[in-house]
Amino acid sequence: MSTTVSPLAPTSYPDMPELKGVKFATAEAGIKYEGRTDVLLATVAEGTSVAGVFTRSKCPSAPVDWCRSRLAGGTVRALLVNSGNANAFTGRKGMAAVKLSAEIVAGALDVAEEDVFLASTGVIGEPLPAEKFSVVVEGLKTSQGKATWLDAASAIMTTDTYPKVATASVDLDGKTIVINGIAKGAGMIAPDMATMLSFIFTDAAIAPDVLQALLSDETPGSFNAITVDSDTSTSDTVLLFATGAATDSGVDPVTSLDDPRIGILRTALGDVMLDLSHQIVKDGEGARKFVEVRVEGAKNEASAKKIALAIANSPLVKTAIAGEDANWGRVVMAVGKAGEPADRDRLAIWFGDIRVAVEGERDPDYSEEAASEVMKCEEILLRVDLGLGEGAASVWTCDLTKEYVAINGDYRS
Repeated sequence: MSTTVSPLAPTSYPDMPELKGVKFATAEAGIKYEGRTDVLLATVAEGTSVAGVFTRSKCPSAPVDWCRSRLAGGTVRALLVNSGNANAFTGRKGMAAVKLSAEIVAGALDVAEEDVFLASTGVIGEPLPAEKFSVVVEGLKTSQGKATWLDAASAIMTTDTYPKVATASVDLDGKTIVINGIAKGAGMIAPDMATMLSFIFTDAAIAPDVLQALLSDETPGSFNAITVDSDTSTSDTVLLFATGAATDSGVDPVTSLDDPRIGILRTALGDVMLDLSHQIVKDGEGARKFVEVRVEGAKNEASAKKIALAIANSPLVKTAIAGEDANWGRVVMAVGKAGEPADRDRLAIWFGDIRVAVEGERDPDYSEEAASEVMKCEEILLRVDLGLGEGAASVWTCDLTKEYVAINGDYRS
């Protein structure tokens, strides 16, 4: 965890409203870090439903395997998260560690092991000392409900420079439904579940299959549309919990995607997920610029997204942005290498509202001074129009600076 906060960090945090059916506690277990919290225990009400999306890495962590195997049950009572150690590429020791972790939590809370979900983030390849959880679990149990949302977000940070929280409230059946979320991530961030964790909670009662559909539908345009360094983590996990506590105030459960209220929930959930994913990019290791890459006029949406990612993941594009250089030639390069339909002579490129290239060459009204002014901004829109069709997509990224190299060169030391 860096001591220097990202210049793109929020200047204030939202007031996180109470969300019935979930309680937090944090502890210092000394997994890797000294003098800071590194364990989060969340307990949820009986009857809470759960959904999840995970890394598509072929080398997933032991906690990812554990959560995947338990999703089918659709029930959950507790979530244990640690920072400092990813419990990834740890072989049989890793599976033994997740089983021991679940046993410790289940025993303390008197719940089934199958209802304990787990997530870990940090160094890959180091065995997780799960026995350390037994030292702090009683304290976590007795202090349930004392940790705030910001406390919870802080406990799961690794190289993050600030905690990430987001909230949305909507009206259902004349009552207020709350969706609160936390996230962590700063490096090893790329689509396919851009090392990233996020845990989102709502007091609405939503059937597990509907909850899973909502989460899966909103992931491509949020957590799977961000990239810091093009590297997909072994540990990426997003879990969505619906405690159902709102039924006590007269809100009917949502049991079908055909429910007329589903659009309201979908929009609010999407807003929270997009907010959290943007915060991750703004905390990209060494980041000084937040960049939206918008591709329009592609053959289809999938093609647009692939081209946008080619631009956003290009070290040459990202270093040019770091140097505040409106080098549109690097954007042309990235479009050309993407392997998607493109026509050089139809291509147009903008930095902010300044068109720098059009119809296969530099814009005749190009102004280096005007383009350079755009590049000095902390937030930049880089827009490309292929002129081929109606496909469009946005992805979000940051610049690539010397500090990124320094952070990752020293990561294990």
